[in-house]
Amino acid sequence: MFGRKRILVTGGAGFLGSHLCEALLRQQHEVLCVDNFFTGTRDNIRHLLDNPSFELLRHDVTFPLYVEVDEIYNLACPASPIHYQFDPVQTTKTSVHGAINVLGLAKRVKATLMQASTSEVYGDPQQHPQKEDYWGHVNPLGTRACYDEGKRCAETLCFDYHRQHKLSIKVARIFNTYGPHMHPNDGRVVSNFIVQALRNEPITIYGDGSQTRSFCYVDDTVDAFIRLMDTDPAFTGPVNIGNPEEQTVRELAETIIELTGSRSTLTYKALPSDDPTRRCPDIELAKSALDWTPRITLSEGLGKTIAYFDTLLSQRDKL
Repeated sequence: MFGRKRILVTGGAGFLGSHLCEALLRQQHEVLCVDNFFTGTRDNIRHLLDNPSFELLRHDVTFPLYVEVDEIYNLACPASPIHYQFDPVQTTKTSVHGAINVLGLAKRVKATLMQASTSEVYGDPQQHPQKEDYWGHVNPLGTRACYDEGKRCAETLCFDYHRQHKLSIKVARIFNTYGPHMHPNDGRVVSNFIVQALRNEPITIYGDGSQTRSFCYVDDTVDAFIRLMDTDPAFTGPVNIGNPEEQTVRELAETIIELTGSRSTLTYKALPSDDPTRRCPDIELAKSALDWTPRITLSEGLGKTIAYFDTLLSQRDKL
């Protein structure tokens, strides 16, 4: 088929990766999903296994990978604090060694690489909202540094490969994303709050709940990935991908209680170290370069996510 590509998605069995694989298959591409299943799960991609255009390979990106592809989306890395702080040395290796390996692969096969970076490169920002030219405010010695600095180094590697080897790269800085296929125990506010609300348990808020986040539904985020990959080769990013509508954590908890009809109450605990107080993207570059803005409202996206977790928890309760 004209325009059909062979596309590698590392971290393809994870939350974002599984949705990206689905979207690429809908576009009739061949998709190679690579995952070591540390945080990803076969359940996220089980419905894709019978598709002749889909291939699954169990592999850790900290080791070289020898395949022939046209495009690479490098999403491999645990992205929630609970998971990336479990083995911080391995987290850094995944970001840095993983980037070196996929960049080397892209160089060999002359593929375009999209690096999944993160809003965490901005740290606890002193600029609000955050623009792509902001260098960030990151603690390099803190418990979150394995992820924050690992992703910053991955960006550096991408741009050095681009300058030194003329490699075609795209860098996406992903802000808070939510939706089906999130891990129920990943420690993120959306999944935490929904699971607690569905179980009528107290909803745990760290700090006083006044810290802000912006939440983008997964379908919008994946749409931005594909639009970024399809931009002119001269456009590298980095580009912020997220929803600029800010919510306090307390407001999010109250919205989820209302949508689930839960009897949950709010309980407060100490704020974790280096937890950012404000996080909101400036997406003017995404609007102009990608012709992209989020389309799914928070209430609509939360409704779909709540339905997913309700089904998941019901299935687990039956086991």
